Parts: sequence; C-alpha cells; structure tokens
Amino acid sequence: MNYLLLIINIFMLVCGQVLWKIGMSKIDFQLSFKGIINTLFNPYIFSGGIIYVFATIIWLYLLSKDQLSRIYPLQSLCYIVGAFAGVIIFNESLTISRILGLLLIFVGAILVVIK
Repeated sequence: MNYLLLIINIFMLVCGQVLWKIGMSKIDFQLSFKGIINTLFNPYIFSGGIIYVFATIIWLYLLSKDQLSRIYPLQSLCYIVGAFAGVIIFNESLTISRILGLLLIFVGAILVVIK
C-alpha cells in the first residue's frame, strides 16, 4: 500500500511541475508584487499548487509509516517521470547522457529498496 501511495505521490509531483511549466510558458513573469500575484493565480500555477498540497498530505502519511532513509530516495523517481513528461508533453530532447543519468537514478532507487 505504501508503495502505491508513493507512486501516486510521484505522479502528483510531476503533474504539478508540468502544470507549472505550462503556466509559466503562458505568462511573462515579472519579479514584482503584481507579477507574483498574477503568477500565483494563473490557473495552471494554481492547479499545480493544489496538486502539491495533496501530494504533501500523502507524503506526510508515508513519513509516518516508513523510514525516511528508505522512501525519500525513492522520490528521485520523479526525475525519471519528469524527464519523460518533458519529452512527451514539451517535445524536449532526451540525449544519451540524460538516459544514462536516468538509468543511474533508477538503479540507485532499486538499491535503496533492496533489504
């Protein structure tokens, strides 16, 4: 059950990042009070933030049920899912060096889980 929640948490975090990326591509961000308020109330940015709130609730539950040294490194799988989301949604490139880096992250996550 905890691993299922962790997977849901990972996908929620990546979904939030994708929404933030979409939102930021649709605005001209200005580092001012008005610019920050406009950014926060952009529907994509706001939705991503809401998703992050629910992901954080799941994360707090997971922290209460498992070891930090075990589950926190597994969140590195966000990098893998995020990279593929970037390729699929934003047509970003996936170079050989990125693929190798993602494979190393995956292997590291597997090693963390092995008892």
